[in-house]
Amino acid sequence: MTASLLNQLSSLVGQVFTEMDLEPELGRVVISQRRELGQFQCNGALAAAKKARKNPREIAENVVQALEETGHFSELSLAGPGFINMSLTDQYLSDHFKALSSNAQFGARDGHKSEKVILDFGGPNVAKAMHVGHLRATIIGESLRRLREFLGDSVVSDVHFGDWGLPMGLLIKEIELTKPDLPYFDKNNEGPFPSESPVTVDELQELYPSASARSKEDAAFLERAREATFELQQGHAGYRALWQHMLDVSVAETKIDFDLLGAHFTEWNGEADTNELIPPMLERLKSENLSELSDGATVVRVEEEGDKKEMPPLILQKSDGAVMYGTTDLATIEMREADHKPDSILYVVDARQSLHFEQVFRAARKCGSTRADVHLEHIGFGTVNGKDGKPLKTRDGGVVRLRSLIEDAIEEARKVVNEAGMDEKFDAGELEDIATKVGIAAIKFADLSNQRMSNYVFDLERFTKFEGKTGPYQMYAAVRIKSMLRKAEEQSLNPGPLQISADAERNLILALSQLPEAAHAAADKNAPHILCDHVYTLTQEFNAFYHDCHVLGEEDEAIRASRLTLCAVTLKQIETVLHLLGIDVPERM
Repeated sequence: MTASLLNQLSSLVGQVFTEMDLEPELGRVVISQRRELGQFQCNGALAAAKKARKNPREIAENVVQALEETGHFSELSLAGPGFINMSLTDQYLSDHFKALSSNAQFGARDGHKSEKVILDFGGPNVAKAMHVGHLRATIIGESLRRLREFLGDSVVSDVHFGDWGLPMGLLIKEIELTKPDLPYFDKNNEGPFPSESPVTVDELQELYPSASARSKEDAAFLERAREATFELQQGHAGYRALWQHMLDVSVAETKIDFDLLGAHFTEWNGEADTNELIPPMLERLKSENLSELSDGATVVRVEEEGDKKEMPPLILQKSDGAVMYGTTDLATIEMREADHKPDSILYVVDARQSLHFEQVFRAARKCGSTRADVHLEHIGFGTVNGKDGKPLKTRDGGVVRLRSLIEDAIEEARKVVNEAGMDEKFDAGELEDIATKVGIAAIKFADLSNQRMSNYVFDLERFTKFEGKTGPYQMYAAVRIKSMLRKAEEQSLNPGPLQISADAERNLILALSQLPEAAHAAADKNAPHILCDHVYTLTQEFNAFYHDCHVLGEEDEAIRASRLTLCAVTLKQIETVLHLLGIDVPERM
């Protein structure tokens, strides 16, 4: 397996510290913050001095002397009380580049322990159009899914549909009011029922707000909805058939949005999939004295010694027998444990749900719902805001539909590509493909380039620019390299072995070598913005290389062939990272 460059150097310098009877961790090498002093630096001599009770500069001098003997460094120097600066020989860089370019993951799997990961993201609901609140969950979750697979993990992605509970009862009773003659409402009718849904997804999206408003004004209607919810959960044949219709049309609609965003799910489970698991789970918790009654409700107490704030118990079943979201979430953990035996379960959900997930995770551990060493984590995120700094709304104050947001981004991208004169170069089909990819790249990169917990302002005009830290800018850098490589092929100019002859080449190779650390940090912190930072740095270094170094116009055949190889590998990595972010690059722009 190709080792990352920093791991190679840290191992090499760590061995020197070991030979001096010091911990190898002291040899950790990092990228230098001052390029004029060296490509890398090691600050371990300062910590070693305290342990060895020696002058740090003396220790650093001994390390430098040992490193000089390896022949791997073109320059070694000391700064301050014992900072070691180092630069690699071109031969070492060339050898590493060769290994790097032949590895599909650019060495990113080095040092990563593969595991089984379940990613819960997306979170659409029956009868509700996906809205701006689903944007971040989908984009972040899909990026983390791709990243984990890139690192070698086995990933289960579950959309976890909101398809159970009182909202279903409200819809059933609202449909009964508007279409009372349908066969689903007769308790004595066991079917068969019609194969076609009696309601469309558009009708459902009108029915649910109406039902919700009615339940707030009409106590009798609310009670009937609660009874319908209970009967649905108990297996009422007509209600189950109607529920299945509602689920099917809702899933079909949400798949359109997910396809537009390139989100992939291996499982389309929902809250309803735990229905048969809940009664035995409740019975087990009762028999093992893990749950208790509190004011008629069944709860699990999850407070722990050392809590600095009140931690309410997790309510599993209300006094009227209805189960709660926490109940289905706990049962879902048990189902996932039984089906997959995961090492980690990660939930990409709005940060405002942090208390709920803390309750559920504590209950899962207390109740033995999963193995003690399974990692449970809520991956929260901030809100998407309008230019007024408040959560994004429509002009009339309503919730912005996700589909509308995507279509607006693509429309803005159409304007941008037309203003750039692309409408004169491409036919309508290719132009639409470019505009779609630019629009999706704009909203994805804008979202992911922000730190996950930060709120950000949704500004399509800024997001779709082909300059600065935007998705279209990263795409354009890749397309420019594609164009250059096509021209080289047309001129029968072939890539060849690397021959380093300029600092811009060295800097570009060093930027390419940093992907393993970026990928690991992004996975460890569930922070895709680190990948955005990496690809932006990479495109900046490529632009500097392109400015300083001739490629197609280089007269020296060997250097030209070398630079074509460097361009090809850079393109491969830019496209790889953009793919991890969910961004597809067109062939031409």
